[in-house]
Amino acid sequence: MNGSQTLAGKRALVTGGRQGIGRAIVEAFIRQGAQAETCGRGAQPDNMPTPCIWHKLDVADPQAVNALAARSVPFDILVNNAGVQVEKTVTESSDADWDLVMGVNARGVFNMCRALLPAMKKGGSIINIGSISGKVADPSMALYNASKAFVHGLTRSIAIDHGPDIRCNAICPGWIETGMLDAGFDLADDPQRARQDALARHAARRFGRPEDVANLAVWLASDASSFATGQCYTIDGGLTAASPLNPGLF
Repeated sequence: MNGSQTLAGKRALVTGGRQGIGRAIVEAFIRQGAQAETCGRGAQPDNMPTPCIWHKLDVADPQAVNALAARSVPFDILVNNAGVQVEKTVTESSDADWDLVMGVNARGVFNMCRALLPAMKKGGSIINIGSISGKVADPSMALYNASKAFVHGLTRSIAIDHGPDIRCNAICPGWIETGMLDAGFDLADDPQRARQDALARHAARRFGRPEDVANLAVWLASDASSFATGQCYTIDGGLTAASPLNPGLF
């Protein structure tokens, strides 16, 4: 066992690890010595990293989540990453849209925490993937924005109610290069112009990469962050630090 691996000897479950941010977190945890497990609503993808255990799971289904918890060895780390996005305003959103977005993004996080937290090892770390959209509203993303605000509030509650045995923090990514980012720009009249304008508003002059979020998740999962709990960590390349003025025009 490599002493430089900060998660050596820890067991981690990452929801929504098929691709994007979740996949990057799974891979980073494995590199850091963790025994990683992940899940998704479909069958195991052919290209999952090894060693990694796959569970077919809908996090919005409390019975399925409870069944997973009952057959699992206690985890040291839980990352609630599974999420969906619907690009609609409140008046455009249907009951089905509510059930989908709030079911996965809000109830899914609640289900996983409620089922797995009681058996988590003392000193364990829960990491919820929130979003800057839970702090500042993206247009035409009403349910997504609301669901992430719920995640932030639940994070603080878990930290207060279950400390010091369990730490709970949220990571609030900004605009990360995933399919969700592309879907957001597709709403614009001129997607390419919208993308360039957005880049100019980032102090880092780039969008985030899944690996950027994974690096923060490794720290929050490790003993190095033992005094960090109840916090929502923004990682957005400086986007929300700026005034409304477009720095690209100055």
